Amino acid sequence: MYNPLPDRLTIQPSLISGLGLFAIKGIAQGTNLGTTHIKVDGEIFRTPLGGFINCDENANCVKIEMRTEGSITDKWNLVTLRTITAGEELTLKYTFYTIPKDFLEEAEKEKKELEESYQESKRQTKERKSTEWAKGFNEWKKNK
Repeated sequence: MYNPLPDRLTIQPSLISGLGLFAIKGIAQGTNLGTTHIKVDGEIFRTPLGGFINCDENANCVKIEMRTEGSITDKWNLVTLRTITAGEELTLKYTFYTIPKDFLEEAEKEKKELEESYQESKRQTKERKSTEWAKGFNEWKKNK
């Protein structure tokens, strides 16, 4: 019978984010738990195993690229970096979903432009209030 996860893993609520992948029983260091991602025609798909792995800078697992000569797809398997204890969440350091450098540069440029616009708006508001106050004061003085 098909099981989308190895028998020693389950999905449950995570303290990291949403749902996570957890060990039901201990798993030895270096254990290959199966395929997490498949790349077909340049697009990466998650398998059920890969769908619930949360990111952690101190990950206890890693994705290993598995290439088969003549294959038309690339795939990655989940391998434990150390022994995993029962109840422990399995984690990876995400590497597929990085933000392109040019996107970050453009965002920083837009942020700077917005800050300059905001500062100019504040200056104009202050100037307008000062002008309105002066007009009001002169009107008050004239009517006195």
